Amino acid sequence: MFRTTKNIDTAFRQVRLFSIGVLVVCLILTLFISYKSYQLASQSQQKIFILANGKALEAYAADRKDNIPVEARDHVKMFHHYFFTMDPDDKVISNNLTKALYLADGSAKQQYDNLKENGFYTNLISGNISQEIQADSIIINTNDYPYYFRYKGLQKIIRPTTIVTRSLITEGYLRNVSRSDNNAHGFLIERWKTLENADLKVENRQ
Repeated sequence: MFRTTKNIDTAFRQVRLFSIGVLVVCLILTLFISYKSYQLASQSQQKIFILANGKALEAYAADRKDNIPVEARDHVKMFHHYFFTMDPDDKVISNNLTKALYLADGSAKQQYDNLKENGFYTNLISGNISQEIQADSIIINTNDYPYYFRYKGLQKIIRPTTIVTRSLITEGYLRNVSRSDNNAHGFLIERWKTLENADLKVENRQ
């Protein structure tokens, strides 16, 4: 009888240990599946699909800090493009300058006002002069905030008889602002000033 009781007790312990083991394995498996499901859901939320020319292109979301240098350079580039790209058409000039002034503070508006007061834009229209800008290098310091930048580019002034190529060097700072349709990168240029704007060469047009 005692042997039978001992056998029953041993069997009960084994069953209990087996049951506990099964529960632990199930718990670990459940936690692993939950973690993997959460990880998969997070990854899928960072994916977006863009439809371009009838094709679905996959894109991934990224933290803003990972894109600051790229977005900052493009912001500076586009500001200079809009501010310095002009044709002898008051609507083109107005549209480009409006876009540029959304990307900068009063320091850019002050330069615009000075040029306007000196009759610069009127002379472009009356003289049938176009102006283009090509970025050479854009340096951004993201170690300190607001972010310092220096822009170097070539400015071409196309007159009816000549093409003047000028060097352009400017500097300023970038601070974060809210993104909008008028300011897609969410930066604002501050303390913008021109360091150099000198003639490099003059070519006669054929």
